[in-house]
Amino acid sequence: MGDAMATSNLHRPSGSLSAGSWSVDLDQARAGWTWSSLRVLTLGPGGSQRLATGPEEMLVLPLAGSCAVTCGGERLELAGRPSVFDGVTDFAYLPRGTVAVVVSERGGRFALPGALADRDLPLRYAAAADVAVELRGAGSCSRQVNNFCTQDAFEASRLLACEVITPAGNWSSYPPHKHDEERPGESVLEEIYYFEIADGTGGAGRAGVGYQRVYGTASRPVDVLAEVRSGDLVLVPHGWHGPSMAAPGYDMYYLNVMAGPGERRWLICDDPAHAWVRQTWDGQPVDPRLPFYGPGGGHGQGQVTGR
Repeated sequence: MGDAMATSNLHRPSGSLSAGSWSVDLDQARAGWTWSSLRVLTLGPGGSQRLATGPEEMLVLPLAGSCAVTCGGERLELAGRPSVFDGVTDFAYLPRGTVAVVVSERGGRFALPGALADRDLPLRYAAAADVAVELRGAGSCSRQVNNFCTQDAFEASRLLACEVITPAGNWSSYPPHKHDEERPGESVLEEIYYFEIADGTGGAGRAGVGYQRVYGTASRPVDVLAEVRSGDLVLVPHGWHGPSMAAPGYDMYYLNVMAGPGERRWLICDDPAHAWVRQTWDGQPVDPRLPFYGPGGGHGQGQVTGR
């Protein structure tokens, strides 16, 4: 994929990747890269979907609603959650080379982050209570990170995934950073941002909005400033990405899906022009609106870090 094509094709609005029950059907070929993928399944009450993982490992991650996952003669019940703003969720891990069926008695939406795998791992259930909830940044750069499938939280072959919730008016994915070189302190990872924006407090139907920035270097140009709404995706093949900007009045959620050719680690390099911003967080309190919720979905304190 050329840089001009990549730049024009990195913001995928809601509905542009839909196919049947899949409100998002983004495989590696559609993304124009090698490792990471994302599908979002929308089921009505009593709905079901059969899927084959092929060469990928995948997760079944409820965004809204509950479901049962049947795979290899086993059945996993996922309690899920009302919405991404109401709690962390349990999830299922699907190995490569398997066939699974997802069934939802009451209907819902279910994300399936995926990555091209090079190891065979077993089908597994992960409880919501085991998801590590972390608070990053301070002041107007405060955000909540649900580390459900990061390198230290959950074993996978290549897949890395986490959720970020940014309170209205705050910036996250900031300072801008990149992970597109294999070197000490940095790893090569393709990344997908999938967004959901909360309705405004003025009432239901007030569709929220946010913004996402991606920019490159002279040798590897990319230039995106996307207005994002619920169901939108932004793809990051390379380059600096951030900030993710939650507009005043509208809380922002995004699901990050990452995978790459090297060791399964999230190692980043800040843009040197903006790295100094981290120092300004010293002594600032974390936004009092955080955490939205703690492990298992209950309100509680998350671990506070400087990143």
